[in-house]
Amino acid sequence: MNNKKKYNLAKIQKLTELDDVLKKKLKNPKFKKGFDLALKRWDLAHEIMMARKKAKMTQIEFAKELKTSQSFVARAENGGQNLTINVLMRMADVLSIKQKKSVKFQIVSST
Repeated sequence: MNNKKKYNLAKIQKLTELDDVLKKKLKNPKFKKGFDLALKRWDLAHEIMMARKKAKMTQIEFAKELKTSQSFVARAENGGQNLTINVLMRMADVLSIKQKKSVKFQIVSST
């Protein structure tokens, strides 16, 4: 019995490119605001992860220094954790000590 899935090439060729969908969605101010916020959140999360790696710390070591859990650090690094200013300052302090230089996180307003 042949269980190979058959694809409808005509339908596939009519599929919209993600860039085209995004371009259309970004014309909606409410969507654009949410999208921009998500990008900033991801950028900050990436900054935190790169700073931790530069300090040669594992998530577990970083969490221990922050007096929190590894899962909290993981969520912070993938943008899934709401971070307060106090937490960001603690993170910067820990990373500054480990790297022996100042670490600052920057959040830039889009307005």
